[in-house]
Formats: sequence, structure tokens, C-alpha cells
Amino acid sequence: MREININGTKIRPGQKVNIEIPIAKLPSHTLIDLPIFIRSSKVDGPVVLISGGVHGDEINGIVTARRILEEIDAGLKLLKGTVIIIPLVNIYGFLSNSRTFPDGRDLNRSFPGSKKGSLAGRIAHILSEEIIPLIDYGIDFHTGGRMLSNQPQVRVDFKDKTSKELAEVFGTYYVVNSKVIDKSFRKAAKSAGKYILVFEGGESMRIDETSIEEGVLGTKRILHHFGMIDIAPERRDSIILKESSWIRARSSGIFNASVKLGDHVKKGQVLARISDPYGAVKIPVKSPSNGYVIGINNLPVINAGEALIHLGKEE
Repeated sequence: MREININGTKIRPGQKVNIEIPIAKLPSHTLIDLPIFIRSSKVDGPVVLISGGVHGDEINGIVTARRILEEIDAGLKLLKGTVIIIPLVNIYGFLSNSRTFPDGRDLNRSFPGSKKGSLAGRIAHILSEEIIPLIDYGIDFHTGGRMLSNQPQVRVDFKDKTSKELAEVFGTYYVVNSKVIDKSFRKAAKSAGKYILVFEGGESMRIDETSIEEGVLGTKRILHHFGMIDIAPERRDSIILKESSWIRARSSGIFNASVKLGDHVKKGQVLARISDPYGAVKIPVKSPSNGYVIGINNLPVINAGEALIHLGKEE
């Protein structure tokens, strides 16, 4: 049985341990800790990380991770292995309803980080040094941005066959081909030989029960796949999207979509219209190809060049 040691705390087989790693202090000198919850079986097995709130305003991911923790503590028995749950990674962003840190840095562009770097870099360093070396797999929960909604989807690089197979096991609506971004959490894990799935669902600063439920169900399928729990929801066949791109506004104005998340659209189909405030001008937004609407801008007033509709193309 491998030894799990986080920040000097040893976790023995079968233990439930909660750890708080000191990060820094607010300007008020209030200490900020990073809470980590470890639930271990008495039988050796995979170590799976479940994380949310890498972007502090992405509340769905925080709630999803918390619900998984609650289910385990309420009796969802681990047959083998260990689950490490970090519901809220970016506490600073959460406190300020912000995606980033007070200095504007994005944690998901700050890996591997530094012990003496920026706030984002210091948390990235903790994850890189204390968490990534321990895990075998991970699920990192995200949402769309402000006023941007995502249909539940798992993003993986299709060149990584293991991750793609796990994404299909997860079994949400879509599996989207997405290259690994430099200095991201996923890139840091990949460099260490670990596999992290990125789940996207809903919109930041909003609770979306469908996305949360999809995240919980998919996580259970993954844990069942590894033999860590004895039952799991029936697996859904995901739609595999080989590529995706945003349709952008050719003109500024009032944006009114005529499609919704999950719709299958055809090349040339009118997806939305952009009008001026007085109704004199109406510009159609047409689909450049067949595909699925996997993301949509909910902002009614847009400027030229803004992302409007995220379209995914089937494999």
C-alpha cells in the first residue's frame, strides 16, 4: 500500500483525513488555508483527484466536488484506492467573485508555480509539489465564463488515448478534442505522467443543477471503472467532437439567439440575429458547418468580434 503524505500529514489506509494547508494572509491579516479532504480505502488502488474552483467564480465545480464528498461521507463505500477532494482551489477568487487572483493572474496559467512567486504561483506550486505526485487520475470541474454557458462536456487531447477513453467512460453529453494549454493544471499533470479530465458545464456565478448532476454521475462512472465503488449510473454514449470553434460577431448590436445548448445545426442555418436598438438593421448569424451548439453567449448586447456560439464538429 503506497504511503500518502500531504504537507507532513500521513494518511493511513482506511482513514478519512481533512487537511488545511496555510497559503497566505489577506491584507486584514486573516489567514487563508487550502482545505483538502482525503478519503482512503483499506485496499490499495488508484488515487483520484476531484477538484473545483480553480477559477474562483466557477461555482458549479465547487458544488459538484462538495456533493461527491458528501456522498462518500454519507455511505458511498470506497472498495479500494483513495479519493483526494479539493472543492475550492482558488479561495481568493471565490471571495471576490472573480475568475482570477487579486493581481489578475489566472491560476490555470500559472503552473508549475513557485514557492515565492505570486499568489496564483504559490497555490500552483502546492498542487504541483503536494498533490500531483500522489495521484494517478483527476477530474477538474469548470464552467463557462461570465454570461457564457457550456453544455456539459469533457475536454481532452485526442492524442492522449487513455484520457479519451476515460472521457467516454465519464459519459456526459460531449467529449471535445482540446489541446493541452501551456502552464495549465492539466499540462502540469501530463508532464508528471498523470491524467486529468477537464469537465465544463454551465456558467460562472450561477448554479446549474444539470451540470452538477452530470459531474457527479460521471465521477461515479470513473470510480466504478477503476473498481473503487461497486455501483454506478448507466453509461451514456457521448457525442465525440473532433474540433470546435466559436462563431464571432461580425457587427455590434443586440444579440438574439434562435438556438439553444445541445442543438444540432446544419451549415448555413441561421443561429441568431444581431440588430441595432431601433430595428432598422438585422444581421443573421449563420452556421459555417454542421455541428452541435456546445456553448452560447447569454449577453444581449455585444460588440464586433465577441464570441457568440461555440460549435462542435463530430468525429
